[in-house]
Amino acid sequence: MFSDNKKGKEPDLSNQQNRLSQGTKLVGDITSEGGFRIDGEVEGNITSPNKIVIGKTGVVTGTLVCNDADIEGRVEGKIEIKNLLSIKSTAQIEGEVITGKLAVEPSATFNASCVMKGSVKPLSKDGKGKKERSA
Repeated sequence: MFSDNKKGKEPDLSNQQNRLSQGTKLVGDITSEGGFRIDGEVEGNITSPNKIVIGKTGVVTGTLVCNDADIEGRVEGKIEIKNLLSIKSTAQIEGEVITGKLAVEPSATFNASCVMKGSVKPLSKDGKGKKERSA
């Protein structure tokens, strides 16, 4: 008559937010199913299928891999973002960036090689571009 349909179900961790506070230093790799906010310092790799936010006081030395990221602090290393990488005006980026979309605010420091992944739209159907006529 009464049944517990919740047995055996795992909680949805994709909505969970993790945080590394200012004044905290972590040496090692972080893997999280939920989003992550870094206001402290990480020496290592960070991987999440969700959004990662590096706050103004956040420092990451290593590889950052996620779907979306907002960076206000400092990142040295490789950044791989599937969708949107948003670099705020206080950010300092050094290294290699691979992303689907990129937004950089004025005054941000961006010293990195950058590769944009995603769909590339051709200039025209024949791929040669349009020719202009003059009168």
